[in-house]
Amino acid sequence: MISRVADHCFWFGRYLERSESTARLLQATRTLALDGTLPFTQCWQPLIIVSGQFPEFKERFGLDALGDGEVVQGYMTWDAKTPVSLKSCLGAARENARIVRDVLSLDTWEATNELYHFMEREPARKLYDQNRDEFYLSVRRGTQLALGLVRSTMLHDQPMNFLWLGVMLERAGQTARILDMHHHIMEIEGDEHDIMQTALWLSLLRACSGGEAFMRKHQGRISPQALVSFLVKDLTFPRSLAYCLKSAHRIVGDIWSNTATAEPGAASLRLGRLGEHLKESSASADGAHIHELLTHVVDQTALVCSDIGKEIQGLNSDAWFGVQAQSSTS
Repeated sequence: MISRVADHCFWFGRYLERSESTARLLQATRTLALDGTLPFTQCWQPLIIVSGQFPEFKERFGLDALGDGEVVQGYMTWDAKTPVSLKSCLGAARENARIVRDVLSLDTWEATNELYHFMEREPARKLYDQNRDEFYLSVRRGTQLALGLVRSTMLHDQPMNFLWLGVMLERAGQTARILDMHHHIMEIEGDEHDIMQTALWLSLLRACSGGEAFMRKHQGRISPQALVSFLVKDLTFPRSLAYCLKSAHRIVGDIWSNTATAEPGAASLRLGRLGEHLKESSASADGAHIHELLTHVVDQTALVCSDIGKEIQGLNSDAWFGVQAQSSTS
């Protein structure tokens, strides 16, 4: 597999996962806003902040629009100029899939293509206007179908490894962003009440589809510390930071062990250090502490992705990766 194909596989995985996570964030934030406990600005402004779009959004729409759920949702769903909008991410996922069509399974390509065309057609707009939750759920199901077909219909070889590496790194960064909503909401609220804290962590847990798993593991005993520890450190939950980073580290090792230089590259070393930092962290539910940890994870995963891109390009566009790497099991 030549390196430019590896790069497109990597970004295809990232954009699919980013689409699913954006739909999660929008759905979870809408639920918070409809609950009526928090002011609208307190709900929607943190979403723009954790998505990394605050400066651009403020410049285009002004600060008052941060409390307007319709403006924020339109921006994060349909705005083609926004790199993290659903429309932009699904378009980019489909374009990367089209370029590497010959290494994807037919089922994976068809699921991705159908989801893209769903977003481009009028029925999607009508569903968005009439039943917002069902619209977000449709996007999530579509991306989950495509990701499931990747695992069940593609060869577990190098294209799969690069694709799933993109998924795991993007998921780690996006999970950290979702959890950091807590800090930004509480920062605006200025309320450290335990009931409020716990309710918000539970909401974010549901946004990560971890409610049932958490309840089974903790037998219904709920506390902010237990919730944070589960979402950050639990190696059996596939959306926890620890699970995603460990899986990504393993895949990086599998990929580069079959290249001409088997020495660990910058991405592998950075992932190893990040994993150790996460393991040694107390994962405290304290607002300032968890915010610092989550910001570190977001920044470091972004640097890892940059390292991987440089290592791929460093081999030049005609370089070949070995095909005997062990498949990832994440």
